[in-house]
Amino acid sequence: MMARPRTELQTLLESILGSKNVYFQPPENLGLKYPCIVYERSGSKNEHADNIKYIKHRRYTITYIDQNPVSSIVDELEDLPYCTAEKSFISDNRNHFPFTIYF
Repeated sequence: MMARPRTELQTLLESILGSKNVYFQPPENLGLKYPCIVYERSGSKNEHADNIKYIKHRRYTITYIDQNPVSSIVDELEDLPYCTAEKSFISDNRNHFPFTIYF
């Protein structure tokens, strides 16, 4: 079983957020529209049997960014399979909610 395409994750995140404000590894000079989700590739997890890779899951770091400190989007992201919430933080007067997901 090989990893699913990144575009499937993009579509899933857009449906959760309810907008197109989902950015994959955006350049620093890109003006983000809030609330938004920013995500990037952060590794992979492979499983082997008989010296053959039979499962490959890509690991992504997803960050939901919003001025609102309480949002149902956080719960929806946390409920995704193979998704774990990390420690949230505030930067530039916006709440950042990071997650790690295998997809």
